[in-house]
Amino acid sequence: MTTYVLDSSALMAFFENRPGADRVEALLLKAADAKAPLLMSVVNWGEIYYSIWRVQGENVAETKLQEVAQLPIRIVDVDRGITREAARLKAQHSLPYADCFAAALALREKVALVTSDKDFERVRNLLRILWV
Repeated sequence: MTTYVLDSSALMAFFENRPGADRVEALLLKAADAKAPLLMSVVNWGEIYYSIWRVQGENVAETKLQEVAQLPIRIVDVDRGITREAARLKAQHSLPYADCFAAALALREKVALVTSDKDFERVRNLLRILWV
């Protein structure tokens, strides 16, 4: 069974039907069948919330979080270990801080990161990336 960590850009691609949405949908279907669990850092979950709020308002952001709650994605709280690894990634690779949490979770779980965010090119030698 393959597990994946979703970056917020992957889920936003799905919600906004951007390129890669079909790949994310396929992963969601596999996760629903318990064939490929999906994880997301609570920091990246929050990134989705504030990104939608800024553009579409609080009510839409709240609705979108309710939709996320219905998807087969386990939201993972961050602890000191993940936060420390995220800080290391930020210091060493200048990755945007929220992205560091997705990468740190993928590294801890030893799984691939699903993203459409080209900033992750900076750490492509550190972890497996499934580009959507």
